[in-house]
Amino acid sequence: MDISLLKKIGFSDKTAKVYLSLLQLGPSSVRELAQAVGFNRGTTYDALKWLEEEEIVSFYKKELKQHFVAEPPEKLFSLLHRREEELGRVDKELERSIPELEALYHSGEGRPVARYVDKEELHEILEDVLAVCEQTEEKMYRIYSAEGLRPYLYEHFSTFSDVRVSKGVAVQVIAIGKGGEFRGLDERKWLPVTDDIQDEPTYIMIYPGKTAYISLNTKKEPVGVVIENQGVYATQKRIFDELWRTL
Repeated sequence: MDISLLKKIGFSDKTAKVYLSLLQLGPSSVRELAQAVGFNRGTTYDALKWLEEEEIVSFYKKELKQHFVAEPPEKLFSLLHRREEELGRVDKELERSIPELEALYHSGEGRPVARYVDKEELHEILEDVLAVCEQTEEKMYRIYSAEGLRPYLYEHFSTFSDVRVSKGVAVQVIAIGKGGEFRGLDERKWLPVTDDIQDEPTYIMIYPGKTAYISLNTKKEPVGVVIENQGVYATQKRIFDELWRTL
């Protein structure tokens, strides 16, 4: 018999195996059952104890030894009904506890939420930038644009700049390294490149409530992480704006 049915009404793998063996063997001692199921006596006895507590198995003494016997299988319905009653009580307790759990959930809203993306998903960051910026009054985001990462970022969204302009979303760019072109609704300033930045480029996008970082992993493949946190965003925005004014 497939034990998955028994597990749905509360059995574990071990209790199901002991129960089915006991049905097949008939009245048996712990030693006999342990040999049949391949468990040690302690594990077998623990399983029998649970089955006895659930009124699926009973025992009697014979020659000073306990012998266990399975109750008729119809008893399983009693177990099922008890589980249903327990779930009903849990449902009511959970309903009463939801307000407290909701309070705990919202108390943690200040914690940063990070989402990781691989090379094939980088376009999702660009889509998120547009979706978020469209809903804000400023309709603008900020970028540290790293020369070595630009081709990767826009590989699967080559029309991004055209879509951005059509949606009226502006951007300020601090370009690290040469390159980059004006496409409309954009301002661009350049930051001199040092050897360490050139070797380990990172593309940073700062947009309302979120900051996205795109860099190369050890296999020289682009990967990204988006951190959703108002505090992180505000800090990065302020640093960007201060640097922007000095360039």
